[in-house]
Amino acid sequence: MTEPARTKPLYAYYGDDFTGSTDVLERLALEGVSAVLFTELPEEADLAAFAHCRAIGIAGESRSQSPAWMDANLPAVFHLMRSFGAAINHYKVCSTFDSAPEVGNIGRAIELGLKAFDSKTAPIIVGAPHLGRWVCFGNLFAVDRDRVYRIDRHPNMRNHPVTPMSEADLRQHLSLQTSLRIGLVDLAAFQSGTAARRLREEIADGAGAIVFDGVDEATLTESGRLLCEMSRSRPLFAVGSSGLTYGLLQYWRSVGLIGTPTALAPPEPVDRLLVLSGSCSPVTARQIRKAKQQGFAAWHLEPGSSWEKLRHNVEQALANGQSVVLYTALGPQKATVDYGDAFGVALGEQLRQLLLATGIRRVMIAGGDTSTHAVKQLGLRALTFVAPLTAGAPLCKGHALGSPLDGLELVLKGGQIGPEDFFAHVRDGRSAADILKVD
Repeated sequence: MTEPARTKPLYAYYGDDFTGSTDVLERLALEGVSAVLFTELPEEADLAAFAHCRAIGIAGESRSQSPAWMDANLPAVFHLMRSFGAAINHYKVCSTFDSAPEVGNIGRAIELGLKAFDSKTAPIIVGAPHLGRWVCFGNLFAVDRDRVYRIDRHPNMRNHPVTPMSEADLRQHLSLQTSLRIGLVDLAAFQSGTAARRLREEIADGAGAIVFDGVDEATLTESGRLLCEMSRSRPLFAVGSSGLTYGLLQYWRSVGLIGTPTALAPPEPVDRLLVLSGSCSPVTARQIRKAKQQGFAAWHLEPGSSWEKLRHNVEQALANGQSVVLYTALGPQKATVDYGDAFGVALGEQLRQLLLATGIRRVMIAGGDTSTHAVKQLGLRALTFVAPLTAGAPLCKGHALGSPLDGLELVLKGGQIGPEDFFAHVRDGRSAADILKVD
């Protein structure tokens, strides 16, 4: 018997880290679009299991990798995405756009994407007001503790340990990563109703990438419309944050491509939560300290830690009904300490052993690189959305057919995401009314 053909998806995306990938999964689910996020390149059997999905994502790790790694790995990803047949194909980056010529080079990813999709121009939409990120006249702004900063003056992002943001103008920032000419569709064009004309002019002038301003729902929705227009004759390769997804969703709803989303119930509480944090963000540091005040047991991890002793202590705390936080840093860390890939893999392996030994069914992982390594060690092949918790960090379900970890609930949290009491929030399952709260 011939298997039914897969539904042609509306949209496909590759996330440059795992936390950002679940951010997009959340935006899709909240708007009623069925979606799946694969943790590695899916095979036919994987795709068949989620044939009903209208959006397909692949969680990746390019944000922490070199241009040479991108050259070796991204072409296969982009060619697979193109085979899905989606009109719009999104290279998803963080809404803080932190990147550098040698690490997480977005410019190089654009070059590879344009080649794979046989395109000349890639639109770039970074503004994500729902996460406290705005792009105005090409400059990126971001919130921190209820104050808005230009990204090069942001207390955390200007001092990022790997990819500090020293330039707010995204065109100038990208010019260090690619020789492509970078254009701009600015706020004045959106407000005057001439954004489409400005886009045509930039394309005619040979722009290989074009930044779109994004400050509110109206600009993002118009950007979504322009992207859909660009994709009518051929598959479109685009770059951006979950703000790009948001704009598409608003436009799709306005033209009837998607329906009205159904109300989502808050997640059920659990008695214990296990947290693994590899984030150096001050936001996560505040969350760890708050969790300690709320009764979480906590242990600091570093290369050379005694894993056997650690597992015994953690298992004992969980057996006594305590939630547990394992963390590698409380804020910015000394560059002399080796927290590289090998340590990340070791963290993921220890997490897997703890989950198997204790039967914990909900876990949170903080930090993009840590999330990437840990999910891979858990053997989960796909993630689907369960419920909203806070903007950008939803509760997800892991899929691993035949594994005791199949059905594991997990939250992948970026360093900058979530209110101060977020760890208890994840454990207790709060009302979905809090999803737009941004710390």
